[in-house]
Amino acid sequence: MSFTFNRRDVSDTTIIDIIGRITLGAGNVELREQVARAIQEGSKNILLNLAELSYIDSSGVGTLVGCYTSAQNRGAKLKLLNLTKKMHDLLTITKLLTVFDTFDDEQKAVDSF
Repeated sequence: MSFTFNRRDVSDTTIIDIIGRITLGAGNVELREQVARAIQEGSKNILLNLAELSYIDSSGVGTLVGCYTSAQNRGAKLKLLNLTKKMHDLLTITKLLTVFDTFDDEQKAVDSF
């Protein structure tokens, strides 16, 4: 496997640390399941920590958008933490940076909910 997830709770926020690569067939379904499980268990504030995300392809970006939409449809909020420069550039080019709330500081991100 080229990815792992670490889920932790800080205050009333569920933080999912994503480590590795999210590509077609590797991590997409698992990421979707992680977010869905957090929402199902009552989390209304979800923060995806991308600090150790080494690579993401277009299907992975689509999964992020799908997770964001799913969270909103279920009354939850999803935000992004610690974007790499490549991820920041990718979200800028695709104009998705205007969709996602992004943060470089975990405490500020948690406080933003």
